Amino acid sequence: MTSETVRLTTAQAIVRYLDAQFIEIDGTEWRLCGGGFGIFGHGNVPCLGEALWNVQDTLPLYRGQNEQSMGFAAAGYAKQWLRQRFMFCTASAGPGTANLLTAAALAHANRLPMLMLCGDTFLTRLPDPVLQQLEHFGDPTFGVNDAFKAVTRYWDRITHPAQVIQSLPAAINTMLDPADCGPAFIGLPQDVQGWAYDYPTAMFEKKVHRIRRISPDAAEIEDAAALLKSAKRPMIIAGGGVQYSGAVADLTAFADAHQIPVVETIAGRANMVATHDLNIGPLGVTGSNSANTIAEQADVIVAIGTRLQDFTTGSWTAFAHDAQFININAARHDAAKHRSLPVVGDAKQAINALAAKMDGYATPHDWTSQARAERAKWDAYVADNVSYGNGPNSYAQAIGVVNDLCDPRDRVVAAAGGLPAEVTANWRTLDIGTVDVEFGFSCMGYEIAGGWGARIAQAQREADKDTIVFTGDGSYLLMNSDIYSSVLTQKKLIILVLDNGGFAVINKLQNNTGNESFNNLIADAPTIPEAFGVDFEAHATAMGAAAETVANPAELAAAFGRAKASDKTYVIVMQVDPYEGWTTEGHTWWEVGTPAISDNDKVTAAHADWESTRPKQRKGV
Repeated sequence: MTSETVRLTTAQAIVRYLDAQFIEIDGTEWRLCGGGFGIFGHGNVPCLGEALWNVQDTLPLYRGQNEQSMGFAAAGYAKQWLRQRFMFCTASAGPGTANLLTAAALAHANRLPMLMLCGDTFLTRLPDPVLQQLEHFGDPTFGVNDAFKAVTRYWDRITHPAQVIQSLPAAINTMLDPADCGPAFIGLPQDVQGWAYDYPTAMFEKKVHRIRRISPDAAEIEDAAALLKSAKRPMIIAGGGVQYSGAVADLTAFADAHQIPVVETIAGRANMVATHDLNIGPLGVTGSNSANTIAEQADVIVAIGTRLQDFTTGSWTAFAHDAQFININAARHDAAKHRSLPVVGDAKQAINALAAKMDGYATPHDWTSQARAERAKWDAYVADNVSYGNGPNSYAQAIGVVNDLCDPRDRVVAAAGGLPAEVTANWRTLDIGTVDVEFGFSCMGYEIAGGWGARIAQAQREADKDTIVFTGDGSYLLMNSDIYSSVLTQKKLIILVLDNGGFAVINKLQNNTGNESFNNLIADAPTIPEAFGVDFEAHATAMGAAAETVANPAELAAAFGRAKASDKTYVIVMQVDPYEGWTTEGHTWWEVGTPAISDNDKVTAAHADWESTRPKQRKGV
C-alpha cells in the first residue's frame, strides 16, 4: 500500500474511481461501468461534467432526452448484461433528479444495478434558497434527493470529499451483490462536487471484480432433496435469477436428469427454448393453460430465482393449498416466502448441490407425459392465435409475424399495457436469454428507452443482431424521444407501434369488472369532443427514423424484412383492434379491487364472480 496521494475534486475522484473498476466475465475483463447517460444542468455540469470530459473514450456519456428514460435505458443495459455491468445516470439538482425516481423504482423492483450521480443543494447553505430547491421549514437537510431512499438499495449524500473513499466501494458492492442488487444513489451537493482533497493513489488502482456465489447451506439442501424425492407431481418454476446466475444449462440438465416439468415466470422467459420437451410454458396471469394446469396439480414446486409476484402466482391461486414449495434464491427475503422450505444461495450452486442428492429419483412417467400433452395443446392454441387472415389485426398476430422472421439471437423488449401478456403467452423462444418483458414495475415508456439501453449493450457483443421493441400507442406517446437517441447514436432499433386507440388493456379490465368504457380509449374519453389518430409514422420520421404504416400482418411481414435490412432505427405502425383478438386462454385469477356495492348490476355481478375464486387463494402464513 502506497502512501502517495493525488489532489482531485470530489467529482474527479468519482470518475477516476469508476474508470478503474473492471469485472471478469467468462474469462474476459470488461470495464465494470459501461459509461453513462446524462443530462447536464447547473447541478452537475460545472464539476461532474468537467471530470467526465476526460474519460470520453473509456466511460462514454450518452446524451439523454429525458432523465426517466435515461434510467430505463440503464435498466435495459443491465438486463442485457445479466446484472454483471451497469451504467450511471447523472442529472441536475431539482426536477432533473426527480425525474429519475420512476426509473429507480423500476430498477429496485427488478433488482437491477444502476448508479445515480445526482446534483444536490449547497452544503454550506450560503446561497439558500437556490433555484429548484424544495424547502422544508423544520428540516433544512431534507430535500428531493431523500425521496430516493425508498427506491434504492444504497443511498448516500456526500458532505465531504473524503466520504467517497467509503461510499463508492459500498455502492458498487451493493450493485454486484446477488442478494441485495439494485440501484445506488449518490447525492452530490454542488459545492462539494468541486471541493478538492488529497486522495490516496491506491484508491484508483485497477480493481477486477467477480460476482459472488453464495454456497447453499448443506442442511437446507438435504431437506430440499428429501422433500423433492417424495414428490409424485414435481414442477420447477424458473425465474430471472436462473439467467443472472448463469444456471440455464444446469437447470436444463437437472430437469432432464429427473424429467421434471419446467414452467417460466415473466422475468424467466427464455430460460428454455420453446421446443424443449420439458418447457411446459409461462405461468400465471399472463401464462399458458399448460403451465397453469400442471401448477394447480403439482405437489412439490421448486421455485428458482423468482420473487413470486402476483402475476406469477395468480395472486396465490395457481397452486393447490397443500402444495409444498422449495425456494432457491440468493436473497433470504425471497427464499422464505409463503411457507416454503428455503434454500438460500446461488442458483447454479444450489441446483448442482441438489442434483448430487437426487440419485435414484425419477418423476413418475404419467406426470411428465401429462405435462408434455398439455404443452402440445397450448402450442396448437398459440399457432392458431398468432395466425392471421380471419379476424381483426391483433397483438398476437404481430408477435407471430416477428417470431417467424427474426433471428434467434435478436432481443425482444416489451413493457406495460397489453403487450407483456401477449408476448409472454405467444412468443416462442428461439434462443436463451433473448426476451425482456419488463413486468416487475410494469412501467409504460420503458419499451423504447429500455430497448435503446439493451441495444447499446447488445452491440458490444452481438453487433449483427437486432433489438426489437413492441410498444402500444399509449406507451409510445408517454415516452418516445429515445427514437431520436437511437438515431443520433447509431444504435438501431426495430420498433413496432401497435395502435389500439388508447389504453385498451385497461379498458378491457374496466369492462371485465362490469364497468363501462370510460377515459381509457380515446373514443371513450368524455373530455375529447372529436377523436383523431396520431400519425406515428410522420412523428418517428421527424426524429430521423425510417418509418412506415402497414394495414395488416401480411404487410407487416414485408415491412419487417425492410426493417431488418435497414441500417438505422425503423418504426413500423399497425392498427390493432381494441376489443377483439386478445389472447383469451392461459389466465389465472388475479386479485384486483372491485366495488363491493354498486348501482350498476354488471359491476355487482362482476364483483361476485371475482370473489368466487378467492377460496383457492393460499394464505401467506
